[in-house]
Amino acid sequence: MKRKIYGFAILIVLVVTLITTLSLQYNEVEALSKYGSRGEEVKTIQDKLKRWGYYSGNVDGIYGSQTVAAVKKFQQKNGLTVDGIAGTKTLAAMGITSNSSSSGSSSSNSSDVNLLARAIYGEARGEPYVGQVAVAAVILNRVKSSQFPNTISGVIYQSGAFDAVSDGQINLTPDSTAKKAAQDALNGWDPTYGAIYYFNPSTATNKWIWSRPMTVTIGKHRFCK
Repeated sequence: MKRKIYGFAILIVLVVTLITTLSLQYNEVEALSKYGSRGEEVKTIQDKLKRWGYYSGNVDGIYGSQTVAAVKKFQQKNGLTVDGIAGTKTLAAMGITSNSSSSGSSSSNSSDVNLLARAIYGEARGEPYVGQVAVAAVILNRVKSSQFPNTISGVIYQSGAFDAVSDGQINLTPDSTAKKAAQDALNGWDPTYGAIYYFNPSTATNKWIWSRPMTVTIGKHRFCK
């Protein structure tokens, strides 16, 4: 009788161990999007990478070789481990959380999105898409910096900060591209690598701005710290 009880106890332990292992493996798979994955998170990844110029395939929710290549390009550009797997750090760099949708509309205040979009449209509507996101990123980087006001409206309307405010273009109605760029920046995409200034080298007359260390040039704008 004791042997039967002992054997039954061992069986229970083995079953519990197996269930725990499978559960951990399942959660690990669910936490990552990689080659062969399917679903809404993959669609979100593809949509963002397509808008950012890394991906040219269909937004079909299937994590195939094109998606792997696009993720690798994004990882390389953003200083991440280049493995083609959209793990926690890569998803965070894309501004994707487990509750994110491709639009990200639930993650940001709509008034902030609209004001940021108006600033983008007034300052950079003729720039490539990544350049429009970059302008928004500069505004958000200023919000984080102790050198500037700590709100989006405070940064945008700071005296003399942006030509779009001075000449009234801030009041123009932004297009859908500017709104998407605003949301992408709010979701965490910063193609400027932390810049808090930008200027057009062809028209800039301020000698001080030329002394700032450059991070990147996108379109007609030079971004710097």
